[in-house]
Amino acid sequence: MVGKHLRNPLLLISISAPLVLSGCQDSHAESAAKAPPPPGVEVAQVLIEKVTELDEYSGRLESPQTVTVMPRVSGYVDKVHFQEGSVVEAGDVLFSIDNRLFVAEVTRLKAELSSAQTSLNQAIKDYERAQRLSKTKAISQETVDARFADKQRSIASVSALKAALAQAELDLEFTLVRAPIDGKVSNAEITKGNYVTTGQTVLTSLVSTSHMYAYFDVDERSYLKYQQLNNLLPANGEAENVVQMALANDSGYPHLGYIDFVDNAIDETTGTIRVRAVFDNEKQNLLPGMFAKLRIAGSASYQGVLIDDKAIGTDLNNKYVLVLGDDNVVQYRAISLGEGVNGLRIIASGLKAGDKIVVNGLQRVRANMPVTPNEVSMADENTLASIRQQQALLDQQRNELLTLQVN
Repeated sequence: MVGKHLRNPLLLISISAPLVLSGCQDSHAESAAKAPPPPGVEVAQVLIEKVTELDEYSGRLESPQTVTVMPRVSGYVDKVHFQEGSVVEAGDVLFSIDNRLFVAEVTRLKAELSSAQTSLNQAIKDYERAQRLSKTKAISQETVDARFADKQRSIASVSALKAALAQAELDLEFTLVRAPIDGKVSNAEITKGNYVTTGQTVLTSLVSTSHMYAYFDVDERSYLKYQQLNNLLPANGEAENVVQMALANDSGYPHLGYIDFVDNAIDETTGTIRVRAVFDNEKQNLLPGMFAKLRIAGSASYQGVLIDDKAIGTDLNNKYVLVLGDDNVVQYRAISLGEGVNGLRIIASGLKAGDKIVVNGLQRVRANMPVTPNEVSMADENTLASIRQQQALLDQQRNELLTLQVN
């Protein structure tokens, strides 16, 4: 029986071999069927747009002129002539002080001056008569000298009374307390019937409002950058650099100004330098003390590379993007970031025109992986329009500065 079973071993091998091969082929087919396709990602071509990098600062508004109004003469307040918080012009009467004593003093001095002038005229005649008589030896030289002394005393008396009268007339004029500058007046610290003292009693305060200053501090590195750009304060003193300003409730930066002052030294404590911008306040909507956000150009205009912020990855060493290659394999690319512009990011280095990068699905892929790309736009039309409008506005504002005049 044993011999019978082993009689045809080759036949057994030949029958089983096709079965083994058939099993291997089925296994490979199943593996191929189970292999996942490359992950799908959204890719977009980088944008190339004209941009100007803008540096942001914060500051407070200050009035170019602030005046504390005090009386120049003492007396009782007779009337308050202004509406508190209103805009007044230089020369407008703010307060009047009871002037009756001052009027009486002017009247008295005018009378004394008239009398002294009469005495002077008489002294001049007496002296001239004495000179004529002295020539005929009718009077002594001592008498002539006495007449001359009388004339000189009369001249001095008239001069003193004229000075006193001028002072009295000034004091009378000062009973009307006038606004020294154009501006917005505060509340009245003193009301009718109160006694005020020369140079001591504060009546009210005034701030000029036709223009407003915004002070802010610039760090040393930025200051040196601006010096190279010559856009802080040009050597010829002409305003060239646009300063955009936004108040707390503003959308965008609607207020236009320019830099008119840069301090003469870096503060050693803070490492910053004080800079001042001027803004027109024709609408009277800017007030001293307001918080302001400020932007100034940190570069010349140039064609910049822009990408979506969500396309940027971060590792231990770099900010990076994944760039799509011709074979649909993504490659790691380290980048340097510039400032943000309307939700996009300026890329200072690492990308060029025509590059396509992964903008959605970055977490599903890694460098050197094949992907299934779905091309989309880097930004919608509204974002692009906003970027272009912002640049056009900046160019327009630069042109406006050529004709902007500050009184």
